[in-house]
Amino acid sequence: MLNIQLIKATPGDLEKIRKIGIETIIETFAMSNDDKNTEKYLNESFDPEKILKELNDPDSEFYLALLDKKVIGYLKINFGKAQTDVNDPNSLEIERIYVYKEFQGKDIGKILFDKAFEIASANNLKYIWLGVWENNHRALSFYKKHGFVEFDKHVFRYGNDDQTDLLMKFELTN
Repeated sequence: MLNIQLIKATPGDLEKIRKIGIETIIETFAMSNDDKNTEKYLNESFDPEKILKELNDPDSEFYLALLDKKVIGYLKINFGKAQTDVNDPNSLEIERIYVYKEFQGKDIGKILFDKAFEIASANNLKYIWLGVWENNHRALSFYKKHGFVEFDKHVFRYGNDDQTDLLMKFELTN
């Protein structure tokens, strides 16, 4: 078992978040998408000003998974108006769980996932929801295995490509 430390990110962690975000997107999605769309998506989604704004938003939180002080994964969650779709004050959105490929299958995603559940429970929320690309079969399998069910879909803009994200949720029992 790896000795993973979770820390809540601050604006000082901006470059760490950008680095892992860009690198994990390339590892996970670049081979399935056009290079120009990947580049456009990365430039828009990981623009330093955009990430800094998210880090300073009281309705968004980032958590870094560290192994020997090296960032190997991260979680981004949203409450209330920071949510990308649902905007239900009784819900929490998991916007991102990203883990470097070399650490996948080692429970890092589960540790980050559990952190979201811990926060949702501590805030007496009714459910957790997320969007996952319909072609990300590994992630879909993970979420289904953990009790998430599909409730809708939406268009996810990846560069200039409209893709379909499945919206999934997990009802909490408080």
